[in-house]
Amino acid sequence: MINANELFGDIDIYLFDQFLKNRFSPEMKILDAGCGGGRNLVYFLRSGFPVFGVDQNPDAIEYVCRLAQMLAPATAAVPPENFRVSNIEDLPFPDKFFDVVVSCAVLHFAVDEPNFDRMLKEMWRVLKPSGLFFARLASTISIEDKVEKITQRRYLLPDGSERFLVDEKMLIAATERLGGTFVEPIKTTNVQNLRSMTTWVICKNAF
Repeated sequence: MINANELFGDIDIYLFDQFLKNRFSPEMKILDAGCGGGRNLVYFLRSGFPVFGVDQNPDAIEYVCRLAQMLAPATAAVPPENFRVSNIEDLPFPDKFFDVVVSCAVLHFAVDEPNFDRMLKEMWRVLKPSGLFFARLASTISIEDKVEKITQRRYLLPDGSERFLVDEKMLIAATERLGGTFVEPIKTTNVQNLRSMTTWVICKNAF
């Protein structure tokens, strides 16, 4: 019998929460934008979802291709070309191609606000109408007095890292600008006042 760790791997717990809320079904095309070694793809692969991923690190893409070969059932094999070496700013996929786009711990590496907007617009471009966008990213929420501004939205965090940080007002404005609807309220986890990680889950409006 497969245990929970084998089934889900080291999945982000807030993405796991979306499974518990029945937000996914096996026919959905999933893009992990900034997939790394595929820690958030284990369940999708095991369950036969059509899975895609991009990362700028060729070693990560090579690893996730091997992971797909190992985990995907023979009846739903994932072709290696589903995983590409690419920046988020220039995704190698057509418009409105995916039912779900996942972005975990990626957007806070933006160099500035135009770069953040470019990444966000690209992920939105490839998302189908009524599709789900799930993001986890660093924010200033609840640690506003503990971060040190470097320039514009780049901050030095108490944990010593430098990140592009959003806030609630920015995420609400971005959702409206994109033409999205909140699937659930913005949620933020304060990690011992060292950093704050915010979960942003929205649906692309079907116009």
